[in-house]
Amino acid sequence: MSRPFLLGLTGSIGMGKSTTAALFRERAVPVWDADAAVHGLYAEGGAAVGPIGGLCPEAVRRGAVDRAALKDWIAREPEALMRIEAVVHPLVAADRQAFIDRHRDAPLLVLDIPLLFETGADKWLDAVLVVTATPEVQRARVLDRPGMTEAQLDAILARQMPDAEKRARADHVIETLTLDRARAEVVALIEKLGAADA
Repeated sequence: MSRPFLLGLTGSIGMGKSTTAALFRERAVPVWDADAAVHGLYAEGGAAVGPIGGLCPEAVRRGAVDRAALKDWIAREPEALMRIEAVVHPLVAADRQAFIDRHRDAPLLVLDIPLLFETGADKWLDAVLVVTATPEVQRARVLDRPGMTEAQLDAILARQMPDAEKRARADHVIETLTLDRARAEVVALIEKLGAADA
C-alpha cells in the first residue's frame, strides 16, 4: 500500500519558511506546522494544559498555558525544560501522526519543523527541504519584526544550527530571495517528487 512522500521543511529564522509553506499550500499540498501544533496543545482545552499545570500550576492561566510563565520556570529550574519536553513531545508526535493518517491518500505531505535536524526528524522523513537567503536578507527580515533587537536575533542564531550546515545536510534547497523564484522552485520540486497532481 502506497503512502505519502514525507518532505520535511526547515530553515533558520528569517529564511522564508512560513512563506515557502504557504507556497506548498497554494499547490494543494497539505502542510503540518509543528509550531501551530504546539500552540493548539497550549491553548484553552489543549491536550498539554492539564499535564503542564500538573508540573507547574502557575504556568496555566485562564485555562491555557502561559508561555511567559513557562520561560520564567525554565530560567529558575534547569530541569524544567526536560520535564516540559517529556510532556509535549509525545503530544506533538501524536498530532503529527493524526495529520499523516488524515492525508494518507495524498502523494506528498510537507512537515514544517523548525528544529528538524536538532530533533533528529531527518531520520524518519523521506527528504528534507531547507530554505535559505543571504545573511543580509535574513537580518533585515528579522529586524523588521516588531520588538526584535540585534541582541535577540544574535541569541536566537546562537541556538540554531548554522544555515551552511543545514544546507549541507538537506536533500533540497530553495532560495527565498524573491517570491516568484521561490514559487517556481516549489512547483519544480513538487513535479520532481511526482506530486504535481496534488
